[in-house]
Amino acid sequence: MPPSVDAPPDLSGLIELSRIEHLDLKPVILRVQTDLFLRAASRDRAESEIFESLACGLIPTVDDDTARIVAEKLAPFPETPPAVLEALAARGGQARAAVVAGAPNLGPALIEAALAAGDGLAARLAARPGLHREAVEELARDGLPEVDRALAGNLGITLRGTALAQLVGRGRGAVDLARALLVRPDLSAADLAPLYLHADPIRREAIGRTVEATAALRPCPPPPRGLGEALTALSSAHDVPGFVAALADGLGLPHEFLAAMPDPGARYDLLTLGLRAAGLHEEEAVYIFLTLNQGVARSAERVAGLVRLFRTVSRPAARDLVAAILDRPLAERAVDGHQPYHGPEARLRQGAERALPQRPAQPVRPRRTGGDAV
Repeated sequence: MPPSVDAPPDLSGLIELSRIEHLDLKPVILRVQTDLFLRAASRDRAESEIFESLACGLIPTVDDDTARIVAEKLAPFPETPPAVLEALAARGGQARAAVVAGAPNLGPALIEAALAAGDGLAARLAARPGLHREAVEELARDGLPEVDRALAGNLGITLRGTALAQLVGRGRGAVDLARALLVRPDLSAADLAPLYLHADPIRREAIGRTVEATAALRPCPPPPRGLGEALTALSSAHDVPGFVAALADGLGLPHEFLAAMPDPGARYDLLTLGLRAAGLHEEEAVYIFLTLNQGVARSAERVAGLVRLFRTVSRPAARDLVAAILDRPLAERAVDGHQPYHGPEARLRQGAERALPQRPAQPVRPRRTGGDAV
């Protein structure tokens, strides 16, 4: 009985021919079957499985030119079995580049192949428009600088979720990545708060307004007692390490918190936000700007810029900005041992003390008299 017109072709004879010694038909078979697969009016599951089995068996054995030609044909075709694309990507070289550049849907295996290539292929992939969310997250996972910059500059994708958080987090210490993220029109000011120090004045103003709005909704703890006097004294003595340590202790931060900013200018801006967050008065801050660092003090423009930054950010917003920039919360209250005896806090404390049950008096041991006392 003749086979049905719709039945898949029997390729066993071609496979047997490919095994004949001194007759290498494998490249020809692979290219012919690729063309037949692409030109077919329709493909059912059985036909796709047959082509997948044949192609995956031949791809590792053919020459590089054949692999490249087949990859360029199959990569952009949406019905190509994923296993065939993965086999072509595993070949490396031009075949892998063609798959990564042309495949409309990139699974984890293809992204892993691009990341493992180490020849800029992953960065070119990250610059492709239309990448789906899973692909963006896979590419952002390893933190390769060139891939991060390509993702940040790719306006044809949407950055959100884990990938956005990772990029913004790494942008804290990478100026070029931060600036690429700051110019994206699809990111909100709230998303960009950790990159405040890398932003231009217009972007800083937008971020500041957003942070101010949320900071105003929460109570702000009182500033540490006597910190302003201590900091101005240390600044007058030009004791920079002691000054930074005292400010860090007042905010509940590690002593090396300024090292999070690689740029010296951004580091001094962070110091200014720290002074504002610590509750210093403007006169104290100006005195510090004029005495702590002579290089800063000699520049009237720089001092004016620092004063302007100090004035334009409220203390609650400065606390939130410092926390976002450093990715750690600030201390809610400085531990200075002070207990007020007047005012609302004293009344609350005294009321709590009165609510506690009184301890019963302990029995008094009778005092002995005589010469046996030590």
